[in-house]
Amino acid sequence: MLAIANACKSGELNAKVVLVVANRAEAQGLQRANEQGLPTATLIPEPLEPREAFDRRLKDLIDAAQPDLVVLAGYMRILSSEFVASYARRLLNIHPSLLPRHKGLNTHARALEAGDRHHGATVHLVTAELDGGPPLLQGRLQVRIDDSPETLTARVREIEHRIYPETLQLIASSRLSLAASPPELDGQPLVQALTIDFEV
Repeated sequence: MLAIANACKSGELNAKVVLVVANRAEAQGLQRANEQGLPTATLIPEPLEPREAFDRRLKDLIDAAQPDLVVLAGYMRILSSEFVASYARRLLNIHPSLLPRHKGLNTHARALEAGDRHHGATVHLVTAELDGGPPLLQGRLQVRIDDSPETLTARVREIEHRIYPETLQLIASSRLSLAASPPELDGQPLVQALTIDFEV
């Protein structure tokens, strides 16, 4: 979230953050957003509240801000299919692996256990399938022989902070269109993610 906000502030990203929402009052992203003077909201799940009911409240909060895109950054709740459908082709997420490899959690340890030579992060459209939406942009690095889950976490996080604002700028500049299926980059179908190699 902070990388995106900073990119907006510097002019690197031609966009504006209209609302930062968290479902935990202690979320670090809320604190960072408040420090930047960004509009924020906290939406706490009620005890035994069904996921669909919470997501309807979340949708009302988001819709009031009238965003063009809804961008997930460190949001760890599974979203209901109703919520996802309401933002079809306008809902983005970033995942710490080279999707479709290693969906879900513990991606860095799993990449090491699998003996992967490359690892990284993927910005993708969100669909009802967990981490299954069309990948848009991937940042890739070479796995080092001395890497641990902790070192990979740090290295991939640096990539995440670079490719998320970059993907959003591709959309803001109309180079990347999410309306088509598959999405289009510079007028051509994006049949696989645009991949950038990083030395980090």
